Amino acid sequence: MTTNSSPQLWLYDTTLRDGTQREGLSVSIEDKLRIAKRLDQLGIPFIEGGWPGANPKDVQFFWQLQENPLKQAEIVAFCSTRRPNTTAATEPMLQDILAAGTRWVTIFGKSWDLHVTTGLKTTLEENLAMISDTIEYLRSQGRRIIYDAEHWFDGYKHNRDYALQTLEAAIASGAEWLVLCDTNGGTLPHEISQIVQDVVRVTGEWGMGHGVWGMGKESTRSPMPNAQSPMPQIGIHTHNDSEMAVANAIAAVMAGAKMVQGTINGYGERCGNANLCSLIPNLQLKAGYSCITEDQLTQLTEASRFVSEVVNLAPDEHAPFVGRSAFAHKGGIHVSAVERNPLTYEHIQPEQVGNSRRIVISEQSGLSNVLAKARSFGIELDQQKAEAREILQRLKDLESEGFQFEAAEASFVLLMHEALGDRQQFFEVKGFQVHCDLIEGKETSNALATVKVAVEGKNILEAAEGNGPVAALDAALRKALVNFYPQIASFDLTDYKVRILNGHTGTAAKTRVLVESGNGHQRWTTVGVSTNILAASYQAVVEGLEYGLLLQSQGSAALKASG
Repeated sequence: MTTNSSPQLWLYDTTLRDGTQREGLSVSIEDKLRIAKRLDQLGIPFIEGGWPGANPKDVQFFWQLQENPLKQAEIVAFCSTRRPNTTAATEPMLQDILAAGTRWVTIFGKSWDLHVTTGLKTTLEENLAMISDTIEYLRSQGRRIIYDAEHWFDGYKHNRDYALQTLEAAIASGAEWLVLCDTNGGTLPHEISQIVQDVVRVTGEWGMGHGVWGMGKESTRSPMPNAQSPMPQIGIHTHNDSEMAVANAIAAVMAGAKMVQGTINGYGERCGNANLCSLIPNLQLKAGYSCITEDQLTQLTEASRFVSEVVNLAPDEHAPFVGRSAFAHKGGIHVSAVERNPLTYEHIQPEQVGNSRRIVISEQSGLSNVLAKARSFGIELDQQKAEAREILQRLKDLESEGFQFEAAEASFVLLMHEALGDRQQFFEVKGFQVHCDLIEGKETSNALATVKVAVEGKNILEAAEGNGPVAALDAALRKALVNFYPQIASFDLTDYKVRILNGHTGTAAKTRVLVESGNGHQRWTTVGVSTNILAASYQAVVEGLEYGLLLQSQGSAALKASG
């Protein structure tokens, strides 16, 4: 828990620049604007928006933010130092940076002599001049500078003296933040700690000797948006190639770093960047630093899922803190213990990061799992009565046949209602047929499904086409039912997964189908299992429609009761 006296850390989000370098991730201007606004609401002080001039998308992004600024965050433009043997004042890319109109600019420069001589193909002295000239020019144009020391830790380990010279050049030219970058992601936490401590010590000694870093006594440079301090501060930027990004960032903070750079969900090139969704709660709830407000921290899970939705990447269900399974309990002993005291198997309260506890049911479940899961759906079971143990036994029997209810909770709810004798019979499928035409030379096949359904004592026969047998079956069912249940028109089949359970039996293998459905507000998953993939799909699709109708009827009943 943070207090008013908690040390302040400054978060710097680079999801919109470094994060978008992840393979398979692409965002539009509108996507970037939506994410920036969500990060602003989360309380992130610095949001790196991209490299103006690198592509038209980033140019438009910064222009639009000039028209509609963020509420509290500083939007930051990103760029490299000028090219060798030129001048910053004549460098076209720096004009694009100025046109972006941001108060803060992050400039990255080379720290590793190998990159200077091999990558830039210039001299060590010219690289220092590139750093100084670029920062001095942007400072003369009224910009405040964050200096990213690229490949800092590799450079330090290979040539400490030169690496430190690059920092001294940045400081003397007016940089307010020195961010040490583990660009290759290969450094270990003990190395991070030692090197950051050395940098903090050395830069402190420089400050004592140089006054206000050659800026003159009238300087009001400050490393924070609304604070006054003549001393440049240290930041950390880590990559996850050794799966050490979060640990390395925390080690740097413990050694004196005041800014932490990272991305939402750890998105980034290769193996990704430090994951802010793990860093923020670890630093704030456990290490006692102040990052964002407690209310903003409760938005973390929602922000994580929002960003994953916008960038069209499936969320990591097992991600620490924000994953759907982060506070899921499956073992019967665990569940009964958590029911008595959550501290037994939870390191924080899920609500602190906007997440929630889940009780998972499976063949490993005990009666405590079933009771807890039933309560989460508003069903009160009496453990002394036969129904509770019947549900548990039915669960274990079905999972031994290949059903999986931890991933299909909607089917488990229907199973409980059936055992209790109060499962609503919205409709009954009397039978179905599916016919497929595979036309040679065409990539897709047409399917025709015919279903016979009994609703309110009437037999309905309907047929529908689809681009596959499951789509056709789903369409025919909806067509047969929509006149009786108009709300079905708002149901969508949002995901369809198939798994072969015993592949050694070849085409006679048993198949498990998971179908995810939604109504625009809620999502639910149902399961079907059969040696016939169409029969398994039929089970899951039918139960998906049935559960959606159950939700609708429960909502209507609650509305009537409240009215």
